[in-house]
Amino acid sequence: MAKHLRTSGDYTIKTGTGASGSNSVILDSKITRVKGDLIVDGDNTVVDTASLTIEDPIIILSRNNSAPADVDSGFLVTRGAANNAAFYWNEGDDTFKAVTTTSNGTGTSIADTALAKIQAGEPAASSDVATKNYVDTSASSFTLKVAGDDSTAITVASGQILQFVGGANISTAGSEPDTITIDLGQNLTNIESISSATSNANLTLASNGTGDVVINDTLTFSAAASTPTASAVTKIYNKTAGGGGTGLFFINSNISSGTEGELISKKKATALAIALG
Repeated sequence: MAKHLRTSGDYTIKTGTGASGSNSVILDSKITRVKGDLIVDGDNTVVDTASLTIEDPIIILSRNNSAPADVDSGFLVTRGAANNAAFYWNEGDDTFKAVTTTSNGTGTSIADTALAKIQAGEPAASSDVATKNYVDTSASSFTLKVAGDDSTAITVASGQILQFVGGANISTAGSEPDTITIDLGQNLTNIESISSATSNANLTLASNGTGDVVINDTLTFSAAASTPTASAVTKIYNKTAGGGGTGLFFINSNISSGTEGELISKKKATALAIALG
């Protein structure tokens, strides 16, 4: 026969002596149903059943946590003699981790002993977790091709080394981490032409400090299309030979008010010396 107990206010059951009771309350029934909210204020809740079914779609852990920098949170599996297993949020690392651990679930942190494996299905979307098989397959099908200035493409297969070899006057060196250094030699040889990159731009040869620019061979001047504009520096250029007999002219705004002059040849100089007595 069903029985009902109704009270007009709060109803408290205390066992044993003391303000909070000291003994247990045991409900021995096939089904015990709590139709209102169930709040457990003790330090430890133990569910000793063969299976646990929870209707709630979302389970909240660390509900009253107000200091996230100090609290790890997740699931821990007791494994007996072996280290326990845990899948949890590591607050210090700011990441989810699957680990084995010596922690027993008390306290607010998980002490990792080793990372644990996680198995997953093959990824279908770009945001899915990649499996080892997917990574290995993708890496094996990846082809790297490198081309030089001549546009010839070279395929770098898996396990091969891409080597940077310096040509004339260029040296290369590799160093960790992942660095290739390319140096241009100080003594340039086998150079047939040097030109500026921009149209009508100057090409400057400058020595270091008080050193000179030394030319150890024939210096050829091509015919100038026109007389250059005089400036405060001396410009030397080639034109049709005039009275100086050399065809090598110079111009400087600080010399003869910028009027060009021709370097005189030895023959002309000798003739003028004789003529002038």
